Amino acid sequence: MQSPQMIQAMQILQLGALDLEHRIEQELLENPVLERLESDPGSEGAELDGLAGAESDAPSDRGDMLEAVESMEWDYGDGRSGPAPASGDGDAKYEAMQNTPDGPHHMAEALAEEWVDLDLSEEDRVLMDFLLWSLDEHGYLRQGLTELAQQMQASLGRPVDRLHLAEILARLRKTTHPALGAKDLQDCLALQLEAQQNADPLLWKIIDHHLEDLQKNRLPAIAKATGASIEEIKQAVEDLRHLDPFPGTDFGGEPAATIIPDVLVEEEEGEFVITLARGRGGRLAINDEYARMIRQKDAQAEVKTWVRKHLEQAQWFIDALEQRLTTLERVATAVFVHQEGFLREGVEGLRPLRMQAVADELGVHISTISRTVAGKYAQTPQGIFPLKYFFTGGMETDSGSEASQAQIQEQVRQVIAAEDKKKPLSDEAIAKVLAEQEGIQIARRTVTKYRKALGLPSSSRRKEY
Repeated sequence: MQSPQMIQAMQILQLGALDLEHRIEQELLENPVLERLESDPGSEGAELDGLAGAESDAPSDRGDMLEAVESMEWDYGDGRSGPAPASGDGDAKYEAMQNTPDGPHHMAEALAEEWVDLDLSEEDRVLMDFLLWSLDEHGYLRQGLTELAQQMQASLGRPVDRLHLAEILARLRKTTHPALGAKDLQDCLALQLEAQQNADPLLWKIIDHHLEDLQKNRLPAIAKATGASIEEIKQAVEDLRHLDPFPGTDFGGEPAATIIPDVLVEEEEGEFVITLARGRGGRLAINDEYARMIRQKDAQAEVKTWVRKHLEQAQWFIDALEQRLTTLERVATAVFVHQEGFLREGVEGLRPLRMQAVADELGVHISTISRTVAGKYAQTPQGIFPLKYFFTGGMETDSGSEASQAQIQEQVRQVIAAEDKKKPLSDEAIAKVLAEQEGIQIARRTVTKYRKALGLPSSSRRKEY
């Protein structure tokens, strides 16, 4: 069975830079023995070795010690030792928690702020609130107003008129988005055209009868059915692109993910130097005041036990952080020794690399490599990339060199970018081009897999008219 310390070390090893910073903040709040070394990041702080059983004859300020213990008992114990301190560390922690920013708004909450000034009765506000929380993440009302009215009636215990609900939704649309609460994509686009009042009749025909043809790029079929020319269809498609398919996107939702690189790779005088981002707040250490407490002869046994427990937890946490840095540095160094070609040339220089190969090289289990690179990013001369990006399979080309999967994907992308858009290449044709021009022998289904991974549509959907 793995020890709690080992489990903690593995958990911390897996954390990316942003998650690690959150974990450190949590640990600092929960364990008063830990502190940041803001001004002297090179100092290691007090260590636990030799402290657990040591007693000291050095004089101490007993009043200060008891005050600190009372503060600890209130903030981190069961609160029975006395009233909350009027100021000091406890208030600082409370203030920090109070100043923590709220999480992102749910879409319904954000929309509620939009209609807060509307002249609505209390009854209508209840219905509006129910309506907002019934929208899906895209701003659609999938069940329709009739079903929603029935749900409201069952929940509120009183009749809810569908037409009255429709009036409330219409007022909401005027305040927010004309297609909010649409039942599907077709309804969403139609509501936006209706708001324009003088929309092109061809757009209505396409939305009402030819959305599937449009999604499959069957422009000639639309032209034949509507009597419009290909050029008119293309202009209508361009107009449709200005409509919003997701009316709830602009309200609430998760913020864009912030990427903070854990590994920095920089070129200095022709050589690549790898450094680690240690975090924004410096290193952690054990507070000397608490470390001295268990040396006090007159300290109560319960107090010493409490302090010793938190000292051990603090040291385990510090050791886990240092182990994470050491392991990450070793793995990153091994990775970029193998991938120096990428650092100089970009994706063209990326070489096949397996996690097992790095594990064997460093003498660790492959799971350690997997945990180390999970959720981590490297800032390189070629941009910021996940560390996992640099582990890729590959194959031998006709010339005897090796090509990574990322290289082959890039070749597929380049072939598609260079094709005649009026006669786009099939996946089988792309495979033949790669074999003839690059010496890369891959099957059609492999080209299909790589094309989909790149987010590129099939030849029929890439065709331009």
